Amino acid sequence: MTALSRDAVIVRSVRHRSRRRTMIVTAALSIALLAVFVLGMTIGDFPLSLSDLFRTLTARGTAANNFVVYDLRLPRVITGILVGLCFGISGAIFQSMIRNPLATPDIIGVSAGASAAAVFAILILGLSGVAVSAFAFTGALVIACAIYLLAYRNGLSGYRFVLIGIGLAAVMIAVINYLMTRAQIQEAQSVLVWLTGSLNDASTPGMLTLAALSLVIIPLSVIAGRWLGGLQLSDDTAAAIGVSVQRSRLLLILLAVALAAIATAAAGPVGFVAFVSGPISRRLTGGTGTALIPAGLVGAVVVSAADLAAQHLLPIPLPVGILTAVIGAPYLIVLLIRTNQHGTGG
Repeated sequence: MTALSRDAVIVRSVRHRSRRRTMIVTAALSIALLAVFVLGMTIGDFPLSLSDLFRTLTARGTAANNFVVYDLRLPRVITGILVGLCFGISGAIFQSMIRNPLATPDIIGVSAGASAAAVFAILILGLSGVAVSAFAFTGALVIACAIYLLAYRNGLSGYRFVLIGIGLAAVMIAVINYLMTRAQIQEAQSVLVWLTGSLNDASTPGMLTLAALSLVIIPLSVIAGRWLGGLQLSDDTAAAIGVSVQRSRLLLILLAVALAAIATAAAGPVGFVAFVSGPISRRLTGGTGTALIPAGLVGAVVVSAADLAAQHLLPIPLPVGILTAVIGAPYLIVLLIRTNQHGTGG
């Protein structure tokens, strides 16, 4: 066997082990998500047994169980899962494409842009439902385009992209604060809860809208994610291996922005989910690749488990965004300290 053949065998073996580990991690995360789903559907002020839940989900439940399952718990649990999926995949796309762990929608202002547009639609225009989602998507897209154009100088610098994003996030937060000063007290209170990231207002129409949009955008994102491997290299290297750098990057930004926007419109800017999902999934899969599906599943587990804990484990029920911030904020501090120590902060 020649040296070239031995190298080819080694590469195939490494790829096989990587795929097998990714499949095992994906299966384990799916089981964990199913467990959280069952807990979210069965525990509460009106507890249900597994048999009651199964009969209700198969259209054989009582009227009381149908109300608890379909009107109270299913919209909240499914919305939490989809929001986590969207934020997790969106964050993994940004982090891989920009090659910077800080480049996530909630750090660089995409979520803040979506929030500002959504708050404007709610408070000033009195809109709700799909119209708010449309405004959130538009706001996120405008911010993402502005960051891209301001950061681009003969190529895209991840460090410049993050700094400009943080600056624009501050501007969007100022816009939100100004809109809040114009709102009535009751409106301001409800919007303030939404801005912390909450599933309290999850409803069946909202869940169905989020599910319909997710069924379109998530598969497209996973398919387009095959370009991320090339985009993690330099632009010249990516072009040399056949990747259309600018077109691929713009499409991936559009998809990542869309995921963050629909998740934000459904539950508000649930903080740090997009930030932690990608690194956790890469640590679990043992690689530095994109791992979009595991990242989405990590996000879904984090949001669902945090909402479950916020409802049932604390003395006072809290919005899910507070729990995810408690998880993500220490990780951000550790990451910044390690980045400074390694001198990779630019």
